Amino acid sequence: MPMKSGECYKTFLCGDYSFPLGERTYLMGVLNITPDSFSGDGLLQGKNPSETAEASLRIAQNMVNCGADLIDVGGESSRPGALSISEQEEIDRVGGVIKLLSGNLRVPISVDTYKASVAEEALKNGASWVNDITGLTGDPRMAPLIASSGASVAIMHMKGISATMQHMAVYQDLMGEIIEFFQNSIQLARSAGITENRIFLDPGIGFGKTVEHNLEILRLLGRFKKLGYPILVGTSRKSFIGKILNDRPVDRRLWGTAATVALAIANGADMIRVHDIAEMKDVVSIADAVVRDPQRGNID
Repeated sequence: MPMKSGECYKTFLCGDYSFPLGERTYLMGVLNITPDSFSGDGLLQGKNPSETAEASLRIAQNMVNCGADLIDVGGESSRPGALSISEQEEIDRVGGVIKLLSGNLRVPISVDTYKASVAEEALKNGASWVNDITGLTGDPRMAPLIASSGASVAIMHMKGISATMQHMAVYQDLMGEIIEFFQNSIQLARSAGITENRIFLDPGIGFGKTVEHNLEILRLLGRFKKLGYPILVGTSRKSFIGKILNDRPVDRRLWGTAATVALAIANGADMIRVHDIAEMKDVVSIADAVVRDPQRGNID
């Protein structure tokens, strides 16, 4: 039966893994197989495919050891102004890496793509989650593919495309427009046959939003819970943090990121997508102790 408004299912499924909701916040580790990631962590820096795959595995293993619950692999930069690459180039970047990770890690692997052909190849190689920045609207083949494969999906809100989104950051009703987008994408997912317990929602902080928009989303994050699905939030190292901190460069946004992670959890996030797993694991543990376990507040 469809969920009632405001009712969230109790367990999220991803491949063979189950994620009970409400008990703690989950950590998604970012692994960029790109030369032009905004965060400076792209792994395509003159390495051959074998070297890139081996480096990816080392980094992903470290993330898991530090507390990552799943790894999100992306082969195309979605930073503001980024240009699209071909489907084949994206497949070449992520296919072998995902196959290596899925065979060696004890956590689910996600592919960060809006192209169905890339997702299909990733799912064949062991991915079990598709992180779609277009919220299933970028490729009409995506929702049926995810449904038929039994994969999970993160439906993200973005206005425009990466190359133009920051020029389209104009809203009459920011939260209302994002909610309407989610409702349409959820209907698209459900009509295709994607089950409710395999859907996450991501409001797309930084994707076609100003600093003020990003802050409003964090402040009012709980409103999205009324849709009945868990919430994924990705603020890690993003430019709005740098702007608030007097144009702080990417490599000095760790503590700003930590603040946004704690606030996102306090306001209802179920999963956080971050680069710095070890540090954010501590932030998540403290935030969860406050938000999810009131008994801990009486220990002293």
